[in-house]
Amino acid sequence: MEDFDFIIIGAGSAGCVLANRISANPEHRVLLVEAGGSDKNILVQMPTALSYPMAMDRFNWGYHSEPEPGLDGRRISCPRGKGLGGTSTINGMVYVRGNAHDFEEWEALGAQGWGYRECLPYFKRAESWVGGGDGYRGEDGPLAVCAGNEMRLNPLYQTFIDAGVEAGYPATSDYNGERQEGFGPMHMTVRDGVRESTARAYLQPVIHRSNLKVITKALVQRIEVENGRAVGITFERAGKVTTVKARQEVIVAAGAIASPMLLQHSGIGSAETLEEAGVKCVHSLPGVGENLQDHLEVYFQFHCKQPVSLNSKLGLISKGLIGARWLLFKDGLGASNHFESCAFIRSRSGLKSPDIQYHFLPAAMRYDGTPSIDGHGFQVHVGPNKPKSRGRVRITSADPTAPPSILFNYYQHEDDIEAWRQCIRLTREIMNQPAMDSYRGEEIQPGVDVNTDAEIDEWVKQNIESAYHPAGTCRMGSAEDALAVVDKDCKVHGLNGLRVVDASVFPSLPNGNINAPVIMVAEKIADVILGKTSLPAEEVDIGVPRDWESSQREGVPVR
Repeated sequence: MEDFDFIIIGAGSAGCVLANRISANPEHRVLLVEAGGSDKNILVQMPTALSYPMAMDRFNWGYHSEPEPGLDGRRISCPRGKGLGGTSTINGMVYVRGNAHDFEEWEALGAQGWGYRECLPYFKRAESWVGGGDGYRGEDGPLAVCAGNEMRLNPLYQTFIDAGVEAGYPATSDYNGERQEGFGPMHMTVRDGVRESTARAYLQPVIHRSNLKVITKALVQRIEVENGRAVGITFERAGKVTTVKARQEVIVAAGAIASPMLLQHSGIGSAETLEEAGVKCVHSLPGVGENLQDHLEVYFQFHCKQPVSLNSKLGLISKGLIGARWLLFKDGLGASNHFESCAFIRSRSGLKSPDIQYHFLPAAMRYDGTPSIDGHGFQVHVGPNKPKSRGRVRITSADPTAPPSILFNYYQHEDDIEAWRQCIRLTREIMNQPAMDSYRGEEIQPGVDVNTDAEIDEWVKQNIESAYHPAGTCRMGSAEDALAVVDKDCKVHGLNGLRVVDASVFPSLPNGNINAPVIMVAEKIADVILGKTSLPAEEVDIGVPRDWESSQREGVPVR
């Protein structure tokens, strides 16, 4: 195989963006290497079928954590996308950029140039928002973002928003715009009723470029490093091992789990970890695989007194009718992920931005799409979004096919435990507002008998699940930071010709789902790689909530 200027490892949310942008210059020969296969599958394309590809080995690496000490030894599922589009092929299609203060936090943690005003133009460049462009939203980017069925098909969506307003929280018409905090409609990466993965948005339109080569079902075994420089990769495909050279750069975009794994298999990481795995240390970098963080959530469920929930649509006949309509018209219930209203609130006074997120679902069901009750119900997926607990990812052998050891250390920090207590109590207060009275039946879970700190702690430990947002394992920071892996340009510290560009470079988790910020990071770094002047910072106000120092919600005294 011929040499390339740039080799991109991983055709996921970041890799597809990079392949598109870098190959736009015809002088650059670009190789995109993906361990999975094609994303062509009706269950991937149909938004309502989102639970199916996640359950398929074809599309999911199927990682699990080690027994988690803070969760009584439970092993937590950590699905990661496999195939073109990566995790954007199996995720819930929820589009959340995060709060402006999240990116100010990144900069404070050492990611110079990653403040909100510098990131906003790249969010806009990536996006084609159904509502059109403005100071915060993009209108002609590759990635289509819509508002689902705009809450038209179920009255419970608006009822949830009304309950939040009754509880004293603000409403927000666009949580990805000027104001995140509050209750409002939720946005999703769906175009014309079809899942808008990065493979569909960024890769498919350019896959036939003569200077772009895409190889699937090829597992990269290691990055080749010579004299302090990444010079290529070695991968295995169909039993054949091949080494390919990179004239300019190797770019790792394999995600928060696989990127640190690949660095470690290449001899880049903690000398102790590498020695234990039987890998020769090529470049000591102790932060590789550290700083792992993730969002957790629970399902807060209620019976519904009126027959309006989606529980009546979970039978085979109803699913068949929904699927048939989607096949014919690409609309209706099949064109939505069903998270069409949401909220972002602060858990306590003294916070400048929200730290709790709600996804409202007008059904009481499990993630696999099966009902969890007889009759009708509804639920909110909720959890604190700024955890302080940190974990790690480590290889355990020199075999590149061996699964890693993943330990999140969930629910270990005392502040996280207290945040969950507050989260449960605030959620119950919201759901018990008068707006819900005509619909709200008995609380299914946690249940009315879960009230004290001890009862909440025990229930949470047994019921929280990952929201599937791992990040931070190759985090951005200055060279003086002993645990930083990449600099502000996502270059690996101490090595030439090597970058990491994906969720692993996040210094901390944003307040929301992470697919949108991953795409933004790839867009921003693509300009750096191409030597372009960065887009000018947006001169927008980064406000704080009224009375934030003394009130947990705007205009409402602390109780």
